[in-house]
Amino acid sequence: MDSSQIRKLTLVINSVILLLVFGLAGFFFMCKADFLVWFSIPTALVYVLGFVLIANQRYKFYVRLIYSWLTFYMSVTTICLGYKFGFHLYCLSMIPINYYTEYLAFKMDRKNINTHFMTGLIIVGYVVSTVYSSVRGPIYETDNLVAGVFWIFNSLVVIIFIVTYSSFLIRGIIDSETQLFEIAHKDRLTGLYNRHYMMEVLSGAESDDKEYCIAMLDIDNFKKVNDAYGHNAGDEVLTRVADSMREICGDCVISRWGGEEFLILVEGTVGGNGQELLERLREKVQKSNIVFEEKEIKVTLTAGLSDKDRNVSLDKWIMSADEKLYSGKHSGKNKVVV
Repeated sequence: MDSSQIRKLTLVINSVILLLVFGLAGFFFMCKADFLVWFSIPTALVYVLGFVLIANQRYKFYVRLIYSWLTFYMSVTTICLGYKFGFHLYCLSMIPINYYTEYLAFKMDRKNINTHFMTGLIIVGYVVSTVYSSVRGPIYETDNLVAGVFWIFNSLVVIIFIVTYSSFLIRGIIDSETQLFEIAHKDRLTGLYNRHYMMEVLSGAESDDKEYCIAMLDIDNFKKVNDAYGHNAGDEVLTRVADSMREICGDCVISRWGGEEFLILVEGTVGGNGQELLERLREKVQKSNIVFEEKEIKVTLTAGLSDKDRNVSLDKWIMSADEKLYSGKHSGKNKVVV
C-alpha cells in the first residue's frame, strides 16, 4: 500500500467516524443526555482537524490525536449511558488498528507511534469506563430495548473495523512476503529465477520420482555483442532471450545460471520432449530480431541436455549437461547436444 492509498483510506475512516459522531449527537439529544450533546461538538472539531492533518500528511500526530480522543469519547459515553450500549467495544477494535498503524509507519519509513503505550491507554479507558458503569450504573437512564439495539449496532461496526483492518494487515504481509521472494529468488534483469533458487528446485527434483532432464544453455559469442554494441545492448539481448525462454518453455523452471548462461529444468526425458523443446527454443532465438538503438543484433544459443539419473549426484547431473554444452560450443555452436 503506497502513501496515496493510505491517505485515501485514512480520509474514508475519518469521514465515517465524523458522520457517526453527528448521528450519535442526534441520538443523545433524543435521550436528553445534554452533556453528551455538548460533548459531541469538540469531538466533531477533532475530526475536522483530522482532515487538516491528513492533508498535510501529519499521520503520526493524527493517529495520536484520534486514538486518544476516541478512547476518551467512548469512555465518557460508556460512563454516561452504561456498558449495555456497547460503546466501550470501540476501544477493543482500536487495538488491532493500532498495531496495523505501526506496520504502515514502517512501510512509509516513518517513526511509529509508541504502539504499546497507545494500547495501554486504550485498555485503561476500556476497563475504567466498564467497571465504573457496572458499579455505579449509568448517569442517564434509557430504555433497555434502545440499549439492545445500540449494542447490536456497535458490535457490528466494531466487527467490521476489526475484519477490515485484519484483512489489510494480512494483505500487506502477503505483498511483503511476495516482494521478498522476488528479491531473494529472481534475477533482477531478466526476471528469471536465480541460481540459488534453481539449486533448491533441482534438489527437490533429484529426490522426486518423476522423470526430469536439464538443459544448460549459453548465448553464443555474447562477449562480442558487449564489445561491439555495449553492455546495455548485452542486457537487451539477455532480456529478449529470457522472454523467448518463457514463451517456449513456459511449463519449465528457468533460471539465469550466471552471466549469459541459463539452466532449464524440464519435466520429462531428453528423448521424450526435452530435445524437441530446446530445438524449438534454439530456432526461435536464431530467427529473432533484436533491435537496440536502431541496430539489429543476431544471436544464437547452444545447449547441452542431460537426463536425471538416480545413481548420479546433483553436481554430476549438472556437470553432465555442462560438458555437453562445452562440446557443442567447440563443435560449431548454435546446436542442441544430447
